[in-house]
Amino acid sequence: MPSTTPTVAQAVELPVELTVNGERRELSLDTRTTLLDALRERLGLTGSKKGCDHGQCGACTVLLDGERVNSCLVLAASVDGSRVVTVEGLAEPDGRLHRLQQAFIDHDAFQCGYCTPGQICSGVAAIREAAEGRPSAVTPPGPPETPVRLSEEEVRERMSGNLCRCAAYPGIVAAVLEASR
Repeated sequence: MPSTTPTVAQAVELPVELTVNGERRELSLDTRTTLLDALRERLGLTGSKKGCDHGQCGACTVLLDGERVNSCLVLAASVDGSRVVTVEGLAEPDGRLHRLQQAFIDHDAFQCGYCTPGQICSGVAAIREAAEGRPSAVTPPGPPETPVRLSEEEVRERMSGNLCRCAAYPGIVAAVLEASR
C-alpha cells in the first residue's frame, strides 16, 4: 500500500547575483526566497518593510531594473542578474538625501514611518514615469503629453498601490509634487 503521508519539498538553493544599491552581491538562495527576504534577511537592508506580505500595501516597494515592484511578490532567483535599488540606495554617496527623501521631511510626509521607504521608492518611480510621458488612469485622453504634468490627482493615482495606515497622504502628495519640479 503506498504511503499517504505528504512529503516535504526539499529546499533547492541556487546562486543568485544581484547589483543592490550599486554593489554586486552574490548569494546562494533557496528558490522560494522572496526578493524582500533576501534584501532584509541576507543582506541586512531593512529599509524595505514586510507589511501585508501579499503585495497589497506597498511597504516592500523597491526599484528593480528601474521599475517599482512589490518585493514580497518577486522570487529572488527569478531576477538573477538584475539591479535593485532600495531606500538605502537613493541618497547620494556623500550622504545627501534624494530630493524626494528631503521633501518627505520638509512636508512631514510620514508619521509612524513604516510605509515611508516603499512610498519613497514608489514616488521616485512615479516621477520618472510621468517625466517619460507614461499615462495613468487619470491622465486626460488624447495624444500623450511628455512629460505628464503631475497634479494632486495624478500623484494620488500613481501612488495608489502604497497604503499609509497613519493617513499621511496630504504630506506624501505634497512631497511628490515638490520633488517632481
